[in-house]
Amino acid sequence: MLAAFNDAFQSLALWFSDSALWVLFFSGFLSATLLPGGSEAGLLAVLNLKQFTPLSVVLVATLGNTLGGMTNYGLGWCLPSRLDKESQANKALKWLNKYGYWSLFFSWLPVIGDPLCLAAGWLRMRFWQCLGIIFIGKALRYSLLAAIFYGFF
Repeated sequence: MLAAFNDAFQSLALWFSDSALWVLFFSGFLSATLLPGGSEAGLLAVLNLKQFTPLSVVLVATLGNTLGGMTNYGLGWCLPSRLDKESQANKALKWLNKYGYWSLFFSWLPVIGDPLCLAAGWLRMRFWQCLGIIFIGKALRYSLLAAIFYGFF
């Protein structure tokens, strides 16, 4: 029985190691939506596998996280024009109105990042500019985490 359990566990571990980039992509995507979660641990775990180049790991995490942020942008686009004055989205709106597109650079921040993307869609900010700035911010965050993992800092 122990051998069967061991074989099943090894098969499961092999499946996860082969699909580590997919797991990282979906982890990044889900953590960037309004759902709770974080993708940093997944990034470090995949880097620790040493199966993929650091560039591919950072790129996959960035793409998933950017796509999740743009999903929030799309949801914001669908929102009606009324908001509660105390909501997180209202705080994000104030930030966007004050700092413009460059505030989306901080879309990776906990608590405020998701509402920033949502508010950008709600304000009908230009899609391509939002996509570019969100991508840059998230790529820099994951690059910094990878650099720390490899001991550059």
